[in-house]
Amino acid sequence: MSSENVSAEQLKLFIERIERLEEEKRGVADDIKDTYAEAKANGFDVKTMRAIVRLRRMDNNARQEMEALLETYKAALGLEI
Repeated sequence: MSSENVSAEQLKLFIERIERLEEEKRGVADDIKDTYAEAKANGFDVKTMRAIVRLRRMDNNARQEMEALLETYKAALGLEI
């Protein structure tokens, strides 16, 4: 077997694995979409839920820094309640 055949076979295996993972990713994305739709049907605000998910994904320090900066900008624009 030449090195071209080995490389081609290895490349084929990588491509097939990526294709399988992409299909799984589409399935997970569909599940997430369905979950948001279910939450919306139960009266939850999906936009707010997405914001919460984004915040929970952040590192605690980064989240605190972002929230402080947001408060500073809100105050500068007179958006404080």
